[in-house]
Amino acid sequence: MRELTYNEAAVEAVAEEMRRDPKIFYMSTDALPPLLKEFGPERIRATPITEAALTGMAIGAAGCGFRPIVDWRQVTFCFVAMDQIVNQAAKIHYMFGGQVTFPILYRAAVGGGGQVAAQHSQSPYSMFMNVAGLKMFLPSTPYDIKGLLKTAIRDNNPVISFESSRLMTRKGPVPEEDYAIPFGKADIKREGSDVTVVALAWLVHEALAAAEELATEGISVEVIDPRSLVPLDAETIRNSVQKTGRLVIADEAGPTAGFSAEVAAVATEDGATFARLQAPVKRVCALQVPIPYSPILESHVFPDRKRILAGIREALEGCSPRQQTAR
Repeated sequence: MRELTYNEAAVEAVAEEMRRDPKIFYMSTDALPPLLKEFGPERIRATPITEAALTGMAIGAAGCGFRPIVDWRQVTFCFVAMDQIVNQAAKIHYMFGGQVTFPILYRAAVGGGGQVAAQHSQSPYSMFMNVAGLKMFLPSTPYDIKGLLKTAIRDNNPVISFESSRLMTRKGPVPEEDYAIPFGKADIKREGSDVTVVALAWLVHEALAAAEELATEGISVEVIDPRSLVPLDAETIRNSVQKTGRLVIADEAGPTAGFSAEVAAVATEDGATFARLQAPVKRVCALQVPIPYSPILESHVFPDRKRILAGIREALEGCSPRQQTAR
């Protein structure tokens, strides 16, 4: 099978869907040359640096029968459009009583690793997960980003595609035939029996590397990539934890009120899953600080395979709260 980079797979998904549906158009402050060459300036709009305007224009266009794609580029650029996202895009279908659909795809790069300092190294997806009316996903492979983008473009709701900055040049197999990946379906990247690791984006690959290292010691690690943040595949996570009895969550965002906290709740608030836990849930997240510009400090702030390894070992050595009480 041919290999594409994460970014190439994303561009290919958009191009294929634009060929399929003439109502799709693309807006970005930095128009993609391959798309501009094929579809021209009418459908690939290079815009001023006005993310609030782009985000709002997409809502109006969607309500008029178009299917707009807005590329915010860095996720932090969308913060100036929070009213349009939170008060308008997320709620407008409901407030219109379902009479009109608003198919919009917003794209945004997230995460660190590029030494671009505090304002451009954030992973704030949990902020949007708290808002009813938005779907969102965060792929870890070229295969996943293409399939999920196709699903997003065809969906009749506002969707946010969070895309890992660290993975843009990473290559992987991508089929030439058409395919789409449904929302709400996690992918078990590696099966195991001793501990479950739920990881996002770049940390999926770090978790797989940690699992490979631990396999030489006879430790079997199951690695789950949720892919879809909203809706979240709670069933796959719970089934895995019920099998392994241990849960480690690896997230490039900070721990406070984050995605990792949601996954921990998914595991512990379900009685059947909680009853099978043999150790406390362990979270491996970024430190709760602004992301430093310094490469050394940035590396210290973000989790990696070493910290995932440490988290797995802690989960394997730990005992459950019930066992501690019994002692």
